[in-house]
Amino acid sequence: MPVKVSVVVPVYNPGVYIENCIASLLGQSLPPNDYEVIFVDDGSTDDTPARLDALAARDPRVSVVHQENSGWSGKPRNVGIAAARGEYVMFVDNDDHLGDEALERMYDYGVANAADVVVGKMAGKGRGVPVELFRRNRPRATVENAPLIDSLTPHKMFRRAFLDDIGLRFPEGRRRLEDHVFVTEAYLRASNICVIGDYVCYYHVRRDDSSNAGFQRFDPGGYFKNLREALDVVERYTEPGPLRDRLLRRWLRVEMVERMRGRRFRAMPADWRRELFEEIHQVVVERFGPGVAAGLQPTQQVVAALIAADRYDDVEAFAEWETGIALRAVPERVVWENGTLRVGFTAEYTVAGEPMTFAADPARTPLDGPPEDLAAAIAWVGADTVARFGTSTADLLLRERASAAQYFQPVEFTREEVPAGDDGRVRLVLRATAAVDPATLTRDGLWDAFARVRLGGWTKECRLGPAPREDRPAPPAGVVGGHVVLPYWTTPHENLALDVDRATHRVGLGALAPHDVTAVGGRLRAPLPLHVPDDGTKVSLRLTSSGSSREVPATLVPHGSRALLKAVLPLGDLRRGTWRAALGTPGPRFLTLPFALRTGAGGVRVARTPRSGTLRRLVRRARRTLGTALGRTAARLRVRAHARRR
Repeated sequence: MPVKVSVVVPVYNPGVYIENCIASLLGQSLPPNDYEVIFVDDGSTDDTPARLDALAARDPRVSVVHQENSGWSGKPRNVGIAAARGEYVMFVDNDDHLGDEALERMYDYGVANAADVVVGKMAGKGRGVPVELFRRNRPRATVENAPLIDSLTPHKMFRRAFLDDIGLRFPEGRRRLEDHVFVTEAYLRASNICVIGDYVCYYHVRRDDSSNAGFQRFDPGGYFKNLREALDVVERYTEPGPLRDRLLRRWLRVEMVERMRGRRFRAMPADWRRELFEEIHQVVVERFGPGVAAGLQPTQQVVAALIAADRYDDVEAFAEWETGIALRAVPERVVWENGTLRVGFTAEYTVAGEPMTFAADPARTPLDGPPEDLAAAIAWVGADTVARFGTSTADLLLRERASAAQYFQPVEFTREEVPAGDDGRVRLVLRATAAVDPATLTRDGLWDAFARVRLGGWTKECRLGPAPREDRPAPPAGVVGGHVVLPYWTTPHENLALDVDRATHRVGLGALAPHDVTAVGGRLRAPLPLHVPDDGTKVSLRLTSSGSSREVPATLVPHGSRALLKAVLPLGDLRRGTWRAALGTPGPRFLTLPFALRTGAGGVRVARTPRSGTLRRLVRRARRTLGTALGRTAARLRVRAHARRR
C-alpha cells in the first residue's frame, strides 16, 4: 500500500552513530502507517547489517536493502528511490537525525502548497548550515526570491512523481558533489518549492571522530571536475544574465573564495592549499565571467581577483590580515517589558582586539582588477565597507545548546559612525535592541544569545557578552508564554544565556521571607521575585502534608518589580497540620516555595518551611563526620607538635 513519506537512508559503517538516527525515525509524530524507512546498506563491514535486519524483523515500517559497496551515496539513494512507495521521498544520512515532527510538518506543508520540493529548517551540530534561508517560512520559494542555492545537501523531501517525471537521479560512483547536481536541477525544474523556517526538521551532525564524508581531505582535481558538472546544470536550465550569474556565484563564493580566506585557509597544510589554489584558479578563469564576481562582498571580490590573477602569495597575505578581524557584541540593557525580554547591545568589528577604524568619506571606486598590494587591498575594502555601511545589518540569534536549533529574534537597530581620534577615521557601530518572546522558544534547555552582523565583506557571529556593568544585573526569571525563563550570565565568560523551564533554585524564590506572605480570610498573597506580563498569568499552588496534597488555582499579577501570587485557600479541605507550598508553573513544573501553612483551631499561619526528617538526619550525619574528621586532624597535629618539642 502507498504511504505518505518514504525515508531513504544510505548506510556505510556508521557504528553507534546510527542509533540517534534510528531513534528519531521511529519516534516521528507522523502515524506509523503513513511512512516507511528504507535503509540501503552500501556494503558495510561492521555489525550494522545485522543490526538493521533485526530492526526490520521487529518493525513493519523498516526495510533493508543490501548491496556491494558503490563508493559514495548516489547509488544507495537511487536504489532507495526505486524501492520507495511514498508520495514524497526524504533523504537522511545515517549519522544525522530528524526533529520529532519533521516528517509530519514537511509532508503537510508540501501538500498544502503543492510543492515538488520541501526544504526543512536545519541545525548544525558542529557543522555549518544555511542561516538566512530559514529566517521565515516560505510557501512559494524560487531561486530568484529566496537563497535556496545556499542549501544544496540532499536532506529534503521530494515528490516522487516529480523525480520520475523529469527522470532525476543522483550521479553514481566514487565522486563528490553528487548532491549539488541533483538538488540544483530539482530547484530549477520544480513547479514549486516551500521552506519551513519555524521548526528544526533536520539535525546535521559532525561525528566525534570527524569521519563524516564532508570533512575528509579530498583530491582537488577530482573535486573541481565534479563541481563543473553542477555549473553545467545551471547553464543548461538558465539563460545568460543576472540570474545565472547569481547562481554561479554560489560556487565561486562557497567552494572557492571562502576556502582561500582567513583562518580556514591558513589552517590547511601548505602543500594542499597551494594545490587547491591552482585548481580553483583554473575554474575561475575558465567558467566565471565578470558579472559573477562583481556581486560578491568586498573582501570576497578582492580574493576572487587575486585568484584570477594567479597571485597566490597575495592571497596568503590577505588571509593573514583577515585572520585578525573579529566581531565584538557588548550587551547594554537586558530587561523585561510586559512579557518580552528586551536585549540591547552594540556591535562592531575589531582588529587584533581593538576597534576597527575606517577613513571617513573615502573615495570609492569599483574593483576593476586585482589590487596592487596588500595595503591597496585593505584600503579598497575599507572604502567599500564605509560606502556600504547603510546596508549593514545586526541580528540576535538564540541557539539551544544541546541541539544547536537557532531562531532569529525581532531586532531594531541604528547605524552610527563614531569618531576615532583626530585623524578623521571612524568606527562603524551598530546599536540594536532585540525583542525575545519566550512563547517562540520551542523546547526547554539552555539557549545562548549570539549577535550576527553583516558589514562590508564579512558576516560574523559571536556570543553576546561579557555582562554589562555591575549596576545592570540580569533580570529576574519570567513566567511568560507558558515557560519559566531565567536570563543569566555564564561563568566564567559572562555571556548572556536563557534557562528555559529547567532552573529551580536559581529562580530566586528562596529570597522570599515568610513574614511577607499573608493568608488572611483564606486569601493567600505572596510577592515573588518573578516577572509576568501586565495581564498576569495563570499558575497553581500545590499544598502538601504527610502524603496528602491539594492543588489550588492561582494567578501571578504584576506587583511593582515583582509578581504577586494570589490564591484562595481551600480551608475546608486542609486538615490540621503543616502544609508545604510549591508554585505550579505553566510548564507544568513545580517550584518549591520557602514557606509553609500551619492550620489549626486558630486558622492559618505562615511559617518557614520545616526541614524534613531525612534532611535533618543528613545534616546531623554531616556534622558528625566533619566533627570526627576535624578531631582526628587536631589529634595528629597535637602528636606532631609534641614530637617536635621532644
